[in-house]
Amino acid sequence: CVMDSVYNVIELIGTSDHSWERATANAVAEAAKTLRDLRVAEVTEQDVVIEEGEVVAFRCKVRLSFKHEG
Repeated sequence: CVMDSVYNVIELIGTSDHSWERATANAVAEAAKTLRDLRVAEVTEQDVVIEEGEVVAFRCKVRLSFKHEG
C-alpha cells in the first residue's frame, strides 16, 4: 500500500569560499540542524561574489523539501 504524503518546501542560500558543491552542502547541513526528514535538495541558482576582480565566494540557492508532519 502506497501512502499519500505532503511535503514542505523552503529555500536557503548556502555560501562557501571554496565551491558551489560546498555551498550546497552548507545549506543542507544548516537545514538538517532544525528540520527532520529532509528529502530532496534542488539547486535553483548559482552565482559568485567578486571583489577586486577575483571570486571570493560561491553561492547556491537551494530548494529543500521535507515531509510535512500534521
